[in-house]
Amino acid sequence: MSGTNAASGGAPCRFAHYFVICGIDTETGLEPDELAGKNARVIRSGAGRSYTAGDQINFEQSPLKRTFKSKVLAHYPENVEWNPFDRDAVNMLCMPKGLSFRTQADAREPQFHSFLITREDGSRTYGFVHTFYEEVTSSQICSAMQTLYQMHQAENPSSAASLDEADPVPSSSCRSVACSGYDASRDTLYVSKALCLITPMPFMHACRRFLSQLHRAITAPSPPPLPLESYIHNILYEVPLPPPGRSLKFHGVYEPIVCQRPGPGELPVADFPLGQTFTLLGVENLVQLFTCTLLEMQILLYSQDYQQLMTVAEGITTLLFPFQWQHVYVPILPASLLHFLDAPVPYLMGLQSKEGTDRSKLELPQEANLCFVDIDNHCIELPEDFPQFPNKPEFIQELNEVLLRFGIYPVEGTPLTSTPAFTTTNTGSISTRKHGLKSQQALRELEDDGRNGNLEGEQLAMLELLQGNATLEKLQALTKRTGVHVEALRGIGGGGEGLGGRTGFEEEELRNAKLNVQLREVFACRFTTMFADYEAFVIQSAPDLESWLTNREQMHNFDKASFLSDQPEPYLPFLSHFIETQMFATFIDNKIMSQWEEKEPLLRVFDGRIDKARLYNVRAPNLRSSNYQKCTILKESAQAIEQRLMKIDHTAIHPHLLDMKIGQGKYVQGFFPKLQSDVLSVGPTNSKWSNRTATAQRRKDRHRQRTEHLTLDNDLKEKYMQEARSLGKNLRQPKLSDLSPAVIAQTNWKFVEGLLKECRMKTKRMLVEKMGREAVELGHGEANITGLEENTLIASLCDLLERIWSHGLQVKQWQLTYIFHLNLYQDNLYLCFFLPTTVSNCQERRKSDLSIGMPIQRPSVMQDIRHIQSMGEIKTDVGRARAWIRLSLEKKLLSQHLKRLLSHTALTKKLYKRYAFLRCEDEKEQFLFHLLSLNTVDYFCFTSVFTTIMIPYHAVIIPIKKLSNAMTTSNPWVCVSGELGDSGVMQIPKNVLEMTFDCHNLGKLTTVQLGHDNSGLLAKWLVDCVMVRNEITGHTYKFPCGRWLGKGVDDGSLERVLIGELALPSAEEDCGRGCRTPDMQRSPGQTRRVKPTSGQIQDAIGEAVNNICKHFHKPEKERGSLTILLCGEVGLVWALEQFFNNGFKSARLFQKTVFVWDFVEKAVAYMESADQMGDMQETTEPLGLTCVSLCRYVSAINSTSRNIGKDGKFQLLVCLGARDHLLPQWLPLLVECPVIQRMYEESALLRDRTTVNALIAVLQTLDDFPITLEASLIKGIDL
Repeated sequence: MSGTNAASGGAPCRFAHYFVICGIDTETGLEPDELAGKNARVIRSGAGRSYTAGDQINFEQSPLKRTFKSKVLAHYPENVEWNPFDRDAVNMLCMPKGLSFRTQADAREPQFHSFLITREDGSRTYGFVHTFYEEVTSSQICSAMQTLYQMHQAENPSSAASLDEADPVPSSSCRSVACSGYDASRDTLYVSKALCLITPMPFMHACRRFLSQLHRAITAPSPPPLPLESYIHNILYEVPLPPPGRSLKFHGVYEPIVCQRPGPGELPVADFPLGQTFTLLGVENLVQLFTCTLLEMQILLYSQDYQQLMTVAEGITTLLFPFQWQHVYVPILPASLLHFLDAPVPYLMGLQSKEGTDRSKLELPQEANLCFVDIDNHCIELPEDFPQFPNKPEFIQELNEVLLRFGIYPVEGTPLTSTPAFTTTNTGSISTRKHGLKSQQALRELEDDGRNGNLEGEQLAMLELLQGNATLEKLQALTKRTGVHVEALRGIGGGGEGLGGRTGFEEEELRNAKLNVQLREVFACRFTTMFADYEAFVIQSAPDLESWLTNREQMHNFDKASFLSDQPEPYLPFLSHFIETQMFATFIDNKIMSQWEEKEPLLRVFDGRIDKARLYNVRAPNLRSSNYQKCTILKESAQAIEQRLMKIDHTAIHPHLLDMKIGQGKYVQGFFPKLQSDVLSVGPTNSKWSNRTATAQRRKDRHRQRTEHLTLDNDLKEKYMQEARSLGKNLRQPKLSDLSPAVIAQTNWKFVEGLLKECRMKTKRMLVEKMGREAVELGHGEANITGLEENTLIASLCDLLERIWSHGLQVKQWQLTYIFHLNLYQDNLYLCFFLPTTVSNCQERRKSDLSIGMPIQRPSVMQDIRHIQSMGEIKTDVGRARAWIRLSLEKKLLSQHLKRLLSHTALTKKLYKRYAFLRCEDEKEQFLFHLLSLNTVDYFCFTSVFTTIMIPYHAVIIPIKKLSNAMTTSNPWVCVSGELGDSGVMQIPKNVLEMTFDCHNLGKLTTVQLGHDNSGLLAKWLVDCVMVRNEITGHTYKFPCGRWLGKGVDDGSLERVLIGELALPSAEEDCGRGCRTPDMQRSPGQTRRVKPTSGQIQDAIGEAVNNICKHFHKPEKERGSLTILLCGEVGLVWALEQFFNNGFKSARLFQKTVFVWDFVEKAVAYMESADQMGDMQETTEPLGLTCVSLCRYVSAINSTSRNIGKDGKFQLLVCLGARDHLLPQWLPLLVECPVIQRMYEESALLRDRTTVNALIAVLQTLDDFPITLEASLIKGIDL
């Protein structure tokens, strides 16, 4: 091809696009770099401060410390069509601090750093820079520097020496020269120069070695074998990118260089050393930084070293697979872009720090949402509040295990320490590094690993060899005497291979590559686990790409509510935030567009991994769980890289002589020559690489595939054989020559049996999880399968139903086939089943109705389907299907609904083949029977997940009809409360006993507040109970009352707080028949006709307190309602009421009935009067404080605006006393009060000191528990 084509047409396949030289332009001379100076001052004074007198600060410095403008001296080729050369950006990033000057007294070690440029389309170009110091030969530059230094001395005679001394000088022998500044007559001046390669892919190690060899060539005493133009021309035009899944060797100046590229199914190329990132930050800090990145917070990296900024930034974004950072990404922030720090958007940027800078002086905006990473000090400042990454402790443990296998040891409270075998210098030499630990300490660490089970196979054998081996001890002693340092045992289990003929560079690169890929696989495995079913919740509603792009902003692309409903509860805080990020939205957009365009590469790899995992799960299904699952492909991923690096697939053309002009570019040691641009601006006309035929390449690939299995590692080969044998046990794959009908039938039969067995296992685990520890104690399960998340168990059941409904389909129409089945069922049978006629939005029952009660709600598949379809929060068929499963499970109708669905045999035969699971009658009946067993436990999997939906509730107020006043002429009202909120006060129309209202999901119902305004002639109302039903789930709650509401009757209450419990189905049916009045129900404050004995009362109190203690000792998810234990039947309030009623002189002839609250009020009145007269002054201080608290609580209850009656006030006092742990302190005050003698008989329990002391001891056991009261109980009370 022509030279022009080489520079443009072949660029996408070329290893490098540009070679760039940056340095000083002798023609323009020295130009101060104000932006670089400003960058240093920003670090001192803060990015938020204004810059006014900065020049003065800069010119106070020694000229050798100032920064000067650099320029692009040359770049080859001139331009590449799809990667135009950006001169300003490349110059700014190649030399971010501008030019630096040194003398012979200063350190002049070469430096390496990398950068990237993000183009407008989001694609990235990588730059790799080798910076070294070259002697200044221009007399104009030297004299200009001399003049600047003289001006500096004249303006700052006292500070000049001190400023120079502040510069660290590595050599003590040269310190006096450095402190004297620069003198052109005696000092040699050096200036920085940068060599840069710009590449389309981040092959960092290969570029670093190539540039290092170029620098070595100009510093060597003898010239290189070929002119430098030959090597630069070779890497620009004759070295291609490695094909996917292949390795490539090309030649530098002195040594060959090898790079490899992952295959199509592997993680994308990432050459920056992740091990260094973990070493710099530590595992804990890195996981926190990773979480902040996923949640798209503002992230600022801070370090003196540009390469460390780039390494951490690229490392953290590499770990995001399959997601990509979508916001501002500037790993090295130039001075001209410092205003980016003020942007109120997510960003990931790197800021260079100056040595000795105090972090407290760095002022940054938006710090509340900023994650500040101080790389040099190995610390991280996190935002104020953000969710933790799921399974974080187990995740960190797995990462530590990988690092330990490569000799990187976590030290508590400090960053990781590594023990690499080789360190590279700029000249390419190899030097061994002394191990930092003594041999005995290293041996103890190995022994600890052996005890902890971290060593296996060869590692244990190595440990046994080291322990007590006299020969090794003698060798060690000999090496100590001779002064030879024994190389540390590195990489036990991970990187401990011998050199095997590889150089030190190759050995270290192989180790880094294997560590990189294993760390990345651990992160990728987490996303594969969390998003294994994401595809089912993607909403693909647009018919074509154009219409989707047009309506993109108005469309919902992901069913978030349904997705979250399937996730384990510990994952929800993180996932609920993450699915709102831009990177997740872009990921879903790419998924939707993949149906019309080629898949984005990261998405293709991720989907391939999910498909592979799904295939394995079909063969050997595992249970969904929030339990941590380690990555299982670490060894294979590392071996794939090792095989590519050990066996080179392609070799590029060797560098060769070019048609150059003689006499130009003469070699001078220490100086980079001026290159001949005419030979570097165009590519070769004939290239072996470009002319290589596709046939030859295909022939080589086929040969490689045939021989690949022969060169497999024995361990890997054995693992593949074991996997094949284990899969064969579960499902025998017949040979193609043996596809007889009998074999096919046998295979399908085994599959049906496997589905049935899995159904039995899943239903059993769901029952065991619901029953908790009691199930284990009864022998129905193992302790290790309890504690699984209910969400994951139900999602696992949904997975099973999807597989059952997809087995044996005539045509694979839908991924989630049972919703398709449901839709067909609804279309064909809508005339066969009638909707319930008992639900009405305006239903009223008048006083003349004889059948007052909760109407029966008949089960209906179609009604449940329509409820689900009306939920706007669910966007996909998958979400609707799983919501229908949850609803049916909560209603205990799943087995019945599926049986009704499958009863339509004509539809089943139309959809399924004869061997399908759903057409095997015996297995189908067993399957439905296993699902029927789930009716033995109560699920709230629909109510607790879809918390924001609108739900219709049906309420019925049931009066005691055999007495008068079944209705009231006053204006009644009701308020229904649940775990998720309350309905608010709703007015009930007069003479109406039932109503239907729509309200946001209230969760499990707990209380009903019922009252009226006491108006009209018949203001008194005798209510037996209130029934409330959730019209979607069918859950009916009964709230017993059995009391009057009205002034001058009962305890004078106009409002009662009723405590409800879930009604049993039998009770619901009895109540729904409407043929009789429900049984009398006693409220907590109602006095029984048969008074309990003293022993029964004491037993009741002990049982109530014991139930509350059990409540708090149970796991939080197994706890019931604390309100029922306090205020329900046989609760604490009822038991204490019976205690106070024992021996109470309540009946008065021709007088009003006296209640326990009357005794409390009189006792408080006596205490207040005694306190005023001074009788309480002689009491001890704690007793006096207790008296004050009792008086204050009673006064607050009496002054409330609520008309809750005397029994209601006593209930409120007991609840508040239990919450604030004051009940045991109040009882002695009431017992000692003289009022007790007038209002209680001598035999009353309250007057028995022994019984009261026992009661106080029992109530004191509640002081250990944090009792929280519902808002409906303490409404209007501010204590």
